[in-house]
Amino acid sequence: MKYMCLIYTDPNVTPPMGDSMNAAYFDLNRRMKEAGVMISGDALQPTRTATSLRKRGDKVETMDGPFAETREHLGGYYVIDCPDLDQALHWAAQIPGAAYGTVEVRPLVVFG
Repeated sequence: MKYMCLIYTDPNVTPPMGDSMNAAYFDLNRRMKEAGVMISGDALQPTRTATSLRKRGDKVETMDGPFAETREHLGGYYVIDCPDLDQALHWAAQIPGAAYGTVEVRPLVVFG
């Protein structure tokens, strides 16, 4: 089953991306690839670069920034393929951002 791991962190608490933080993510990427569970993953640009959109009837509204006002921001994600939630949680617990924020693990919907 495929799971998405959404990485939410508070930019005021999270250490800046640098050599040690990057190394931790690169190491996790390597280990997940070796285990055959990593499908994809990326970091996101800061929330100041986001544009949110909503459509109500025929009217489309856009606004700068994320829609929700929260302390933690979505900073990146992984899509992993694991046999069950327990294994997905095992890998999600190793995401470096989990030490500074929250990792939401959700199964992907399979259509067809």
